Amino acid sequence: MGEITGLKADLVQIVRLALAEQTEDVRLFAARLVRKYRGTEPELAEQVDLYLRSKPQRAGAPLRKAIAPSQQNEVLPVDDESRLSLLKVFKDPSDREAPLLSADLEESLGQLILERKQASRLASLGLTPTRSAIFVGQPGVGKTLTARWLAAQLGVPLYVLDLTAVMSSLLGRSGSNLRTALDFAKRSPCVLLLDEIDAIAKRRSDDADVGELKRLVTVILQEVDEWPATGLLLAATNHPELIDPALWRRFDLVVDFKLPEPTSIKEAIKRFLGPDFALFGRWMEILVFAFQGHSFSDIEREIQRFRRALALGTASDENLIEEFIKARALSLERQGRIDMAVLLAKQTRLSQHSISEITGVSRDTIRKYTTDGKSAVSQKRRREA
Repeated sequence: MGEITGLKADLVQIVRLALAEQTEDVRLFAARLVRKYRGTEPELAEQVDLYLRSKPQRAGAPLRKAIAPSQQNEVLPVDDESRLSLLKVFKDPSDREAPLLSADLEESLGQLILERKQASRLASLGLTPTRSAIFVGQPGVGKTLTARWLAAQLGVPLYVLDLTAVMSSLLGRSGSNLRTALDFAKRSPCVLLLDEIDAIAKRRSDDADVGELKRLVTVILQEVDEWPATGLLLAATNHPELIDPALWRRFDLVVDFKLPEPTSIKEAIKRFLGPDFALFGRWMEILVFAFQGHSFSDIEREIQRFRRALALGTASDENLIEEFIKARALSLERQGRIDMAVLLAKQTRLSQHSISEITGVSRDTIRKYTTDGKSAVSQKRRREA
C-alpha cells in the first residue's frame, strides 16, 4: 500500500511540474525516479531513463542572463611576459552529453542546478545559491567534463584558469595575473574552474617562492569569500591533502569524485563502444571486472584502442580481450586472478589451458573452483530424475 501511495505522490509531483512548464525540474525529478525505482520497478525505471536520454536538454534559467556584446567580443586576459592566455574558454550547447556520475553525485549536482534555477525564490527568503564548490578525485574521473556540463546546463561559458600561465617568472606578476583573470570572470555570469588548484599548494614548500605563493593563496581565499552569486566558482584537485585548510573552509560544497562502481563501469563501456557494442557485448562481465579500480578516462582509452584495431582489421575481438586480460592479471593479487579465471571459465568458451595461460592461475585451481558448482548442479539433476 505504501508503494502505491509513493507512486501516486510521485505522479502528482511530476504532473504539477509539467503543468507549470518547469521542464528542467521535470528532468531532474524524473532522474530521481529512475534511481528510486531501479530496484523495485526496473522496467519502469528503464523506460523513464530511455526517455530522458532520447530527449535533448534545454538550457535552464539559472545564470542565463544574456552576455553583453562587449563581453562576447572582449579579448581574454593574457600574461604580459609570455603573452599566454590566462583563461581557456568553453561554450558548449545545452544538449551536451551528461557525464557518467554516481547517484550521489547526480543528486548533489542536480541540487546545485536547481538552486540556480530557483535563485529568485531563495533570494526572497534571504538565501543565495551555492557560489563555490571544490571537486576532489583522481585524474580521469570526470571533474573537468562535469564542469563543462554544468556550464552548459546553466547556459553560460566555462572559463578554466590555467595556473601554468598565471605563475609568471616575474616577482609579483603571478598575483596580478590571478586577479586579472578572476576580475574578467566576474564581469558576467559564468562558471570559473580553478583546475589543479593544488599546484600552488604543492610549491609552497619551495623556500624561494613561499612569499609569492602565500600571496596567491591569500588572493584565492579572498576571491572565494567574495565571489558573486551571479557566477559559480569551481576548483578541482587530485591531491586534497595538499590544500591549505583555510581554503577548504571557504568552499560552500565539497564534491567527491570516486572511482566508478561496476554499474557505472558498465554504462561507460556501453557508451564508449558505441556501434561496436554488439560485437563486444559477450565480453561485458569480463570487461567490467577488469576495469574495476580504473578511471573513466582509462576505460575510454582502452576501448578506443579496441575499436581502432577492429576498424583496421589488425586483431579480432577475442585476441584483443585475451591480451587485455593478460595485462590486467599482472596487477591483480592472487585471489583477484582466481576470480578472473573463474569468470572466464563461466562466461567464455576458452579452454582451461587458455585461461591458465591468460591469468597465470593453474588448471587445478580453475578446476577446483568451477567443478564444485558443476557438481552441485549434477547432483540436483540426478535427484530430479
